[in-house]
Amino acid sequence: MEIEEAREVRTTCPYCGVGCGVLAKVAADGEVTVRGDPDHPANFGRLCSKGSALAETIDLDGRLLHPEIGGRRAGWDEALGLVASTFSRTVAGHGPDAVAFYVSGQLLTEDYYVANKLMKGFIGSANIDTNSRLCMASSVAGHRRAFGSDTVPGSYEDLELADLIVLVGSNLAWCHPVLYQRIAAAREKRPEMKIVLVDPRRTMTADIADMHLAIAPDGDVALFTGLLAYLGQHNALDRAYIAAHTTGFGQALFAASKLDLAGIAAATGLGEDELSRFYSLFAATAKTVTVYSQGVNQSSSGTDKVNAIINCHLATGRIGKPGAGPFSVTGQPNAMGGREVGGMANMLAAHMEIENPEHRQRVQRFWSAPAIAEKPGLKAVEMFEAVADGRIKALWIMATNPVDSMPDADAVEAAIKACPFVVVSDVLAETDTVRHADVRLPAAAWGEKDGTVTNSERRISRQRAFLPPPGEARPDWWIVAEVGKRMGFAEAFSHESPSEIFVEHAALSAFENDGARDFDIGAYAGVDGEGYAALAPFQWPAPSPGTPLWPAGHLPLKGGDQSSRPPSPVVNVAEQAPSAELPISLEGEMAGRPEGGVQAGRPPEGDAQAGRQPEKGAPAGHAPTTTRFFANGNFYTPDRKARFIAIRPATDTRTSPAYPLILNTGRIRDHWHTMTRTGKSPRLSQHIAEPFVEIHPADAQRYGIGDADIVRVSSLRGEVLVRALVTARQRQGSVFAPMHWTDQFAARGRLDALTAPLTDPISGQPALKHVAVRVEKFAAKAFGFAVVRQRPAPAAAAYWAVARCRGGWRVELAFADADIDWASFARSLFGTPPDADMLAYHDRDAGQHRIAAFADDRLSGALFVAPGPVAVSRSWAAEQLDGTHAGQRERFRIVAGRAGAERPDAGATVCSCFSVGANQIAAAVAAGCTTVEAIGSALKAGTNCGSCRAEIRAIIQAGRVQAAE
Repeated sequence: MEIEEAREVRTTCPYCGVGCGVLAKVAADGEVTVRGDPDHPANFGRLCSKGSALAETIDLDGRLLHPEIGGRRAGWDEALGLVASTFSRTVAGHGPDAVAFYVSGQLLTEDYYVANKLMKGFIGSANIDTNSRLCMASSVAGHRRAFGSDTVPGSYEDLELADLIVLVGSNLAWCHPVLYQRIAAAREKRPEMKIVLVDPRRTMTADIADMHLAIAPDGDVALFTGLLAYLGQHNALDRAYIAAHTTGFGQALFAASKLDLAGIAAATGLGEDELSRFYSLFAATAKTVTVYSQGVNQSSSGTDKVNAIINCHLATGRIGKPGAGPFSVTGQPNAMGGREVGGMANMLAAHMEIENPEHRQRVQRFWSAPAIAEKPGLKAVEMFEAVADGRIKALWIMATNPVDSMPDADAVEAAIKACPFVVVSDVLAETDTVRHADVRLPAAAWGEKDGTVTNSERRISRQRAFLPPPGEARPDWWIVAEVGKRMGFAEAFSHESPSEIFVEHAALSAFENDGARDFDIGAYAGVDGEGYAALAPFQWPAPSPGTPLWPAGHLPLKGGDQSSRPPSPVVNVAEQAPSAELPISLEGEMAGRPEGGVQAGRPPEGDAQAGRQPEKGAPAGHAPTTTRFFANGNFYTPDRKARFIAIRPATDTRTSPAYPLILNTGRIRDHWHTMTRTGKSPRLSQHIAEPFVEIHPADAQRYGIGDADIVRVSSLRGEVLVRALVTARQRQGSVFAPMHWTDQFAARGRLDALTAPLTDPISGQPALKHVAVRVEKFAAKAFGFAVVRQRPAPAAAAYWAVARCRGGWRVELAFADADIDWASFARSLFGTPPDADMLAYHDRDAGQHRIAAFADDRLSGALFVAPGPVAVSRSWAAEQLDGTHAGQRERFRIVAGRAGAERPDAGATVCSCFSVGANQIAAAVAAGCTTVEAIGSALKAGTNCGSCRAEIRAIIQAGRVQAAE
């Protein structure tokens, strides 16, 4: 495809589940720039730092461009033939469960659909699972237990309409920055809005919180079961909603009442006063949204946490109404699309249930499939255990990096290495997983792929290609379909475009549905190629004209219609409880209408169907749909009522004298998953460039650890070496470390080597937030920092971490031995010949060494060595790779590690969007900029994604304190 003139393409960001619209502009010379799409209803033009830097991640450096077999280049026909024949032979010899697909939320819905169809309908096994299992499986399980379906009830709009937002285990400021900014903007318009943050760490999200509950790890079940008991004690229940639309309330309330306030305080690590204030605020605020993410899901009790939250919303009728409801925000761009097509081992396509014979038969008939999986397959952790013990003999990994992201990562790597046949479809030629593949298949990347994704509010958007696939790269759907053809299923996989797959997916969603299932996009089953190309973002459900949203006999309650209400509006808790002895007084708990409840015979504000208009860009004749579910009940259980789940808090002590601390894992602001994309961007590596562990000052003192020391973090599974960040933001007794670093970027930074394969018994989601570890100072004899033009291989260092910077790479180093020929080490690190122009300073008694190499007036590399953490400005040193250094004075300045007065040091990067450093912000504060807005006006910092606003505010506050002193 030749680029003849500048053009701008509407597409969707490939990072988190917010699903932001992106405008990618391709100039006549091929240069790509990106900006937020002001018309996309998820972000209205906003982008986070990662989205803003997308154009920096689309180069061909490191791309896998051709199929490979056993490390040699092969043609597509040979590679696909080998995959198909090996899978077919394995199925014939060992049965369909001897093969497995491990797929990804990075796939488009069309890719996901074809992979699920091949595995479940034609191979006949449900051994297809996804890395989304690691981020939101507990939400799926909780939804299905409570609602009878995996339905997210609300919309992003509710975040702006709410009077109270409770953020649970969700660092929105860094992990979903655009949603954070939507909330912050709404808060500015309505200062009375309240925000509560429930998180063991004081994250940057706490900057907008009125209350931060620094909860103990896995204390969420106790917190929300305690809230349910409080609601019952204080007559804050919606009796009409409970009676008409739910079952199991009595048992749930009885179980929740097992702990008194003191017991809840002990289980959560919170003070009784804190609990009372939070409970009172929740009870009094009708428009409440509870947003939860990985801090809830990534737990051995994740499903119970989800249901404990949902119980509180069902009990108050705060669901499906403007500004009210439980809200799961997903981690990946198409985790929701994967859920829609049955991309998980325990689901069928179109939100049908693999356990349901009628559903299995329906999908098999629709696909005209020779077989259908008859039982759930192996979930992610189980899958790799089956690879390890030989039950799975052929494994296909698509668009993910389990050697780094799975728990017990070293065992996962060993399993993959030992598997008889491993196929990996990926974008990059070198990842920690790709290196173990027997067959490597080059997949198309973002900007080259064409299809759809679904965000956290059920909004389906198009990802459109604006670049040609390089080399022989192909879309994932095409790769899977070609294997399906070669396995003998040519007719079923004859799709010639993603639009054909989307239409089939939409048709299946409507097939024999008639309102019985939540997921229905039948209105789009007739979309042609032109309509698909122009498809505008829309929320589901989007049924065909004339299709009911609910089955006959289960219409939403309207006006004075009481026909489907039970005869009595009173819930008799004592009759439902397993014991007549109740720990709290329930006398009069159902009397009267509690504040915020629904009056009988009156639909709530924003009724699900009344007055709705077709979605913008919907097909002609598209019926009005709902953007919210369940305000009037009509759940997807057999009796159409929601299920309260009786939950009792359980204590789980994992620490021991040998492993006394609790490790919480997670993300940082500017990097994504295992950095296969963000690691390409110099801008995104400026803020945090190496693996680290946050540790409370008291714990640091206890273990003899200083700020910036190298620390060994160990568990029963393995160990890592990371930099210490001593901060009071961290809860005492716990530590936090990010999960992004891999063997491609650090010596020993693969954090999931520490985590155990402990999972939630219902969802199968790993417990990645609660790992028993110990920390100890690594006895480094020397520390180093370097900037180099070429990517280095610092194998001689015990600790190293590399990161992109403008003009080259920056390198952090630590050595177990200081007796090193530093000049030789520097030459090796820089990749310079022995006769290179070198300049050096050595103070061997002080352990100080500084060496720089130059070629044609350009800096090839500079190394700074010290007995402690090197005190050189990283941003300034990296800038030297961009300039020319002809004079000796300039070269000596580099060796000295000091900027000249004419080029002041910007300091550590705070705002990645505009590359603004801490020193620049501090200088602006000294010059009179005393608000975040003033800093934004002067430097632009904080004016794009806003993720750095909390850090800017901290610098302003520090400047005020210094001025006061």
